[in-house]
Amino acid sequence: LALRVLHTLLRRSNESRIHTAIFGAGELGALTQRVMEHHAGNPNRVVAFFDDNPKVHEKYLNGVPIYNPVTDFEQVVSKLHIKVAVIAINVLPEPRRVAFINQCLEAGVKVLKVPSSDTWLGGGLSVSQLREIRYEDLLNRPAIQLDQVKILGELQHQVVMVTGCAGSIGSEIVRQVMKYGPKHIIGIDHAETPLAEQSLELSDATAAGRFVPVIASVRDAERMERLFEQYRPDVVFHAAAYKHVPVMESFPEEAIKGNVRGTLLLADLASRWEVGRFVMVSTDKVVRPTNVMGASKRIAEMYVQSLNFTDENRTRFVTTRFGNVLGSNGSVVPIFREQIEQRRPVTVTHPEVSRFFMTIPEACQLVLEAGMMGEGGEIFVFDMGEPVRIVDLAHKMIRMAGLTPGVDIAVQFTGLRPGEKLREELLDDAEGLLPTHHEKILRASVRHQDYREVKQQVEQLIVAAQTGESAMALVCRMRELVPEYVPQNEAFQEH
Repeated sequence: LALRVLHTLLRRSNESRIHTAIFGAGELGALTQRVMEHHAGNPNRVVAFFDDNPKVHEKYLNGVPIYNPVTDFEQVVSKLHIKVAVIAINVLPEPRRVAFINQCLEAGVKVLKVPSSDTWLGGGLSVSQLREIRYEDLLNRPAIQLDQVKILGELQHQVVMVTGCAGSIGSEIVRQVMKYGPKHIIGIDHAETPLAEQSLELSDATAAGRFVPVIASVRDAERMERLFEQYRPDVVFHAAAYKHVPVMESFPEEAIKGNVRGTLLLADLASRWEVGRFVMVSTDKVVRPTNVMGASKRIAEMYVQSLNFTDENRTRFVTTRFGNVLGSNGSVVPIFREQIEQRRPVTVTHPEVSRFFMTIPEACQLVLEAGMMGEGGEIFVFDMGEPVRIVDLAHKMIRMAGLTPGVDIAVQFTGLRPGEKLREELLDDAEGLLPTHHEKILRASVRHQDYREVKQQVEQLIVAAQTGESAMALVCRMRELVPEYVPQNEAFQEH
């Protein structure tokens, strides 16, 4: 015992270790301290506890003082030279957690969190399980309440087809649909490597035939026809799309062939094979579009909605529209994270550029809820909260890495890219919002288009893209279909 006490004292006296505070002076906080203190390779030294409970203020836990995080935080951090804080509270309200994280970031303190107990309870907590916070942890989003009975009734024992199944949104839709016991999930994607990785992730379901990975393109009419005939899907989630704004500005014909023609082919097949529900994943960039990608998705929306109201159709076509999702492939958060890890300048297009953000699981939960509640023909708009300035996001991500913006890592402004908006919108002025049974889902009151007229114009647009019309001519055709489309790209503005 004497040797152990001496060893602990010697380790605590080592000033080279990183001074660390633990937020939470309860059982989990005490456990976290013991794990950190007794791990030989751990560089952290716990010098303070913070806790909101006034009964424990000015007391000690395992020889370490407990402070009030509201009144004492700045003084304690400065006096004890605290560089890291660990959140170790079992039940912590979202607003309080976010407030503490922001408090730490403003003080230049790096934040770690203890994972949920169900991930370590069997094997015990270890230092390696402590996780850095992500930007998603700062969104302050309460848990979404879903109509589980309704979703279960629509998906259980059903054949569900998911296009773009290996992408950020599609893969999460697959994970969430899997929880409702479908008969099969037919996962369609043209990207070989991501689909192989997804098959490994879902290896048990793949081996049992519950997840059926299929390499195919939604642009291949004959292939899609055979898949619908073979599997006879009851529900289709259409998440496959080209989504990168600057890339599609350079290749409008591909945006038309992928986003417009691919949607048209799938929607027509869904209607012909009398699929129960067809849920299209759309984007906020369709609202007063300023780029080819947004305009192509708006045309796809128009076609799907107009098809829904034809006399011969029996499929319920539902569109879900939301903004950026955090951490999706090619999105700003992974780019910033890589730049920070490599200590390169973080690049932001404009000081005032802002975007709506939502986590991938949150977006997909709402896709399931809206898709299963829709009666057909609706465009559902998700409550994205308040827009976030991208430069603020960059600063917070730099601080989350324990660095100082402008000192350790510069923030550089590169200018808006072709077709890029300064601010995104979720609704056109001509559209109204109607409430639904779910507070986070609103229904857009959009004008209905005549199916025959839309179909004729869309097919002409597709033929033009396939036969090599110029980018300028294609943009002009898109503007005829979507009059509110005003290109930001200077290459397309003269017409």
